Amino acid sequence: MTDTLQPDLCVVGAGAAGLSVAAVAASLGASVVLVEKSAGSGGGDIGGMGGECLHTGCVPSKSVIAAAAHAHAIRAGAPFGVAAQEPRVDYAVLRAHVRGVIADIAPNDSVERYRAMGVTVLPHRALFLDRGTLDVAGTRVRARRFVLATGSRPRVPDIPGLADVPHLTNETVFDLSERPRRLLVIGAGPVGMELAQAHARLGAAVVVLSRGPALAGQDPEVAAVAAGALRAEGVDLREGVAVLSAEATADGVRLRVRAGAGAPEEVLEGSHVLVAAGRRPTVDDLGLEAAGVAYDASGIRVDARLRTGNRRIYAIGDCATGGTGDLRFTHAASQHASLVVRDALFRLPAKLDTAAIPRVVYTDPEIASVGLSEAEAFRRDAKARILRWPVGELDRAKAERRPHGLIKAFVGRDGRVLGCAIAAPHAGELIAPWTLALAEGLKARDLAGIVMPYPTWSELTKRAAVEDLRPLAANPWVQRWRRLMRRLG
Repeated sequence: MTDTLQPDLCVVGAGAAGLSVAAVAASLGASVVLVEKSAGSGGGDIGGMGGECLHTGCVPSKSVIAAAAHAHAIRAGAPFGVAAQEPRVDYAVLRAHVRGVIADIAPNDSVERYRAMGVTVLPHRALFLDRGTLDVAGTRVRARRFVLATGSRPRVPDIPGLADVPHLTNETVFDLSERPRRLLVIGAGPVGMELAQAHARLGAAVVVLSRGPALAGQDPEVAAVAAGALRAEGVDLREGVAVLSAEATADGVRLRVRAGAGAPEEVLEGSHVLVAAGRRPTVDDLGLEAAGVAYDASGIRVDARLRTGNRRIYAIGDCATGGTGDLRFTHAASQHASLVVRDALFRLPAKLDTAAIPRVVYTDPEIASVGLSEAEAFRRDAKARILRWPVGELDRAKAERRPHGLIKAFVGRDGRVLGCAIAAPHAGELIAPWTLALAEGLKARDLAGIVMPYPTWSELTKRAAVEDLRPLAANPWVQRWRRLMRRLG
């Protein structure tokens, strides 16, 4: 006989987005079925729970970046009177560090924990049979609402020979037990730039190849700060370069490249190649056609309420496109989850506000942004203004000898914050008040009135926000009032 489950909610995918939905819904007393085909595999009761972020994304990458920062500090101590030397890096220990961090976090995402919450976890593949029925290894699930959170996987570009060459992606690079002699990185997006800098700091020779500008899509001025930092640390960052072909060699890999139309071909050899050319949504073999759910190469199409064409089915996280703004971050997925729970369980529709979702690249210095870009701000308001302040003017930056970077905020004619971009140490933290300003409709002068501790990096927000008050000095009414007060003593 075929078992049939009829929960309030069925979630497909146990990555950051799916787990958030399941946890919140279960805490509110809803009956929840969670389907994850890799649950229980490759790690006892943990298995594939936690998805890309835990196993091959945010957690391992930040663990490697932390190790690289320690190595860089050993080299950079001379200006502080600390003897600089070349660090000895043991990649086997580094790998153990990464795995240890994952293991420390993994119990929060485990099958055992979610079953303890009352969630029914089905460790099998999901397939829609029709618009309201999911088959999971013979078990039929007819939920009141479904949430697709199937995530994404690395995109391997169509470069002749690349598929036949052993190559690294973010799913395999953290398994390295030896330092690459020369790492060739295809792609200069956030993943490529973060891992390039990290491995260079760990002692590898690194070449980054990008068809377009590095960190395309970020504010060009802040992106240039990060690119300059990588080059200063010895990364051979090449923009405007096409990779023509790849082939294996006895010592690793050989790439044929060309820097611009008409330029001569060049041959680059490396011990390893890392493909960091973006990600593609996981939407195959789900039976989406039978469910009446539209999708294409960019993902499952959703509206601003994260609903698919089948109003009983939502899609969130990396697998969704359209109403999500294609912001594929763990924190964005968590926001998707909270909105879907409201809509699916309580019919309290709320549209996703993508403007208030920050974006961070974890190079050193970090770059972060939120809201509108500079061009978008001026398209919305021709009288918008830019408030900027250089990092090098902060006393904390002088003390730490980290002068490179800036903050630039975009405000409308009424002073309301439209967007912000930062290149600075801890930019991922510094973007928080600007995110709040966007979410709450605050003005820059509201941030100018906050007392920031001295000397901290948070003063960067204060310094930029105070720039919004500068036009008051030329306001004739302000000057008349000042002169009146002077006459009155």
